[in-house]
Amino acid sequence: MPQKVIWMRRMRVLRRLLKRYREAKKIDKHLYHLLYLKCKGNVFKNKRILMEHIHKEKAKKARSKQLSDQAEARRNKVREARKRREERISQKRADLQKIYAKEDEASKK
Repeated sequence: MPQKVIWMRRMRVLRRLLKRYREAKKIDKHLYHLLYLKCKGNVFKNKRILMEHIHKEKAKKARSKQLSDQAEARRNKVREARKRREERISQKRADLQKIYAKEDEASKK
């Protein structure tokens, strides 16, 4: 069978799969475009390899989103703790100033 016919069949299979995944919302348009160009560039030998790559990309994206969410939660937690600490320190200062003011008044009398 001619090489061109093999190439055309493979491209049609891969592009059809990409189209179905995009319509089923399994991949977004950005990932679709990236994979379409990779298919054209002969990165994927067959449909199975393309599907494996899609699953890896989705897992990588989910993992990075989870890590960013965790980092954001950690930042918020630290921010709140810092805020509580500042409030506690300012309250202590205010209490000490009141105590010193009372001592000064008592010593003046």
